[in-house]
Amino acid sequence: MKMRGKPVSGRAILVLCLASFLAGSLFTSRTWTWSSIHDHSQPQISIIPQLESVTQDCDHKRKLVEGKSGDIMGEVAKTHQAIQSLDKTISTLEMELAVARTRQTNGQVPIERESNRNLRKAFVVIGINTAFSSKKRRNSVRETWMPRGANLKKLEKDKGVVVRFVIGHSATPGGVLDRAIDAEEAEHKDFLRLKHVEGYHELSTKTRLYFSTAVSIWDADFYVKVDDDVHVNLGMLTSTLARYRSKPRIYIGCMKSGPVLSQKGVRYHEPEYWKFGEEGNKYFRHATGQIYAISKDLAAYISINLPILHRYANEDVSLGSWFIGLEVQHVDEHSMCCGTPPDCEWKARMGNICAASFDWKCSGICKSVERMKDVHNSCGEGDGAVWNVDL
Repeated sequence: MKMRGKPVSGRAILVLCLASFLAGSLFTSRTWTWSSIHDHSQPQISIIPQLESVTQDCDHKRKLVEGKSGDIMGEVAKTHQAIQSLDKTISTLEMELAVARTRQTNGQVPIERESNRNLRKAFVVIGINTAFSSKKRRNSVRETWMPRGANLKKLEKDKGVVVRFVIGHSATPGGVLDRAIDAEEAEHKDFLRLKHVEGYHELSTKTRLYFSTAVSIWDADFYVKVDDDVHVNLGMLTSTLARYRSKPRIYIGCMKSGPVLSQKGVRYHEPEYWKFGEEGNKYFRHATGQIYAISKDLAAYISINLPILHRYANEDVSLGSWFIGLEVQHVDEHSMCCGTPPDCEWKARMGNICAASFDWKCSGICKSVERMKDVHNSCGEGDGAVWNVDL
């Protein structure tokens, strides 16, 4: 038996669907509102104090930073000083290592110094490169810018400025040339003797041996090499070097980049010209050989690496090549390459005293024996200048 019901009209179905939709919408709305109130009213109340706390904390930290900006700069300055101190300490350790190695090798330290275990403190060691035939040049230097006798010793003791003529030995040790230097040393006591055979084409060897010997005797901030036909104002030179006293690995001089001369027979011919590229190329920047200065750590570096430092034909090129690849500051100091009068004289009148003067065309003062005194009278700083430099 089948049950039959009254069919539902389409209009009733539409009304029923509409009512269900409205009921569902009302239920969902009330549920969302109750849930929002129940779930989020309490967190909103607790978040506000937290936000206020965070804001206050940020303001507090900002004020602390602003209030201590001076302290931060002070700490930066202290850190910078500590780094400089560390660099100086490393330089000192390198210096001591160089001295230790030098003493273990024969022929690097003058005989009369081998028993001296204590390095002499100095600000600068100035080595005047000279030759057996240059006695008149040496006398012209002694009569002008280089102190003599008791004043030379006093300058070393009071100001830490050491000045010596640098020379090796002849090919026949004990011969007439060596005896002449021995007699001159007995009279003036202003030589630094190297265990080196003198010769013009051995200047690169002499230069590296000079620095190696100097660091084994004196613990100086700077080491200077200067030729015996160059006029020097010691006060201006030392005050110039003093500006760089706190910096390690300093290489100071008049930087140049001359042509590489491949033609045989010409002056300054470079046998290894092919290493510098195509014909007509120039050397890398390096200090001109008349005068230059290096800091103690660079002198120690030369001493440590003495046997493997390559020597080119020109000693100034050799020196510059030894520092390529190192963290070295090159200082192009034009006061160390003034011309002779009227150049240095005009600069002196303007208050720009020259540290060194020479003639480029002669690679020194032309006819220096005759002209050194005139240059000194025109361009000299005065005998008391070096004594007034604050070191």
